[in-house]
Amino acid sequence: MIFHVLTIFPGFFTGPFEHGVVARARMSGLLDIRVHDLRDWTSDRHRTVDDRPFGGGEGMLFKPEPLFLATESILPERDEASRVVLLSAQGPVFRQPDAERFSRYRQLVLICGRYEGVDERVAEHLADEELSIGDFVLSGGELAAAVVMDAVARMLPGVLGNEESARRESFSEGERILDCPQYTRPAVFRDWGVPEVLLGGNHEQIRQWRRRAAREKTARLRPDLLERTLEQELDREGKHS
Repeated sequence: MIFHVLTIFPGFFTGPFEHGVVARARMSGLLDIRVHDLRDWTSDRHRTVDDRPFGGGEGMLFKPEPLFLATESILPERDEASRVVLLSAQGPVFRQPDAERFSRYRQLVLICGRYEGVDERVAEHLADEELSIGDFVLSGGELAAAVVMDAVARMLPGVLGNEESARRESFSEGERILDCPQYTRPAVFRDWGVPEVLLGGNHEQIRQWRRRAAREKTARLRPDLLERTLEQELDREGKHS
């Protein structure tokens, strides 16, 4: 898979992917990350990528022309195996199902927004979709792009080495619950012991405990996930009734 990152700060990505599973995946050829400087698609001597918004207002906006020229150069032929994503604070929140969905594309172009945003014609006519990584505002889309690439990379076959690991992580089951509580040695630490069932070696009992504990943890920390699962189940039942 190829990630294309369109940014005015290409140096930002020098460090984040030189470590961990993404670095190993790049070295083994499972994925390729190509960082593109948006200013390479400007024509004036100042390499201008932004301008004031029509109608007045604070801040600057990314101009449409460099973004269109860059994306059309990176993907001269758009097909079903490619996707263009605009990262901004205004898009729907990026979730695990999006990571799983993106992992099925051959090429993913990530446009890193900045300043007060981008010309709306980019969102309407260039990007396939607009996404954020949370209900907060960042200085730019570079951090969001790094988050998206890491989450997607973990879904690619061979990246983690153990495919079961990705399926058992938080948000990865059909009902999108958190991962179950995990413990390691020592079995007793400061009078806090590991649940007895995990020490007994009965795999079926362990599986049942993990399932139950995962739902309990989700109800405690992220009840919204269980509410969303219930809504999805009721919606499916309604469609099949």
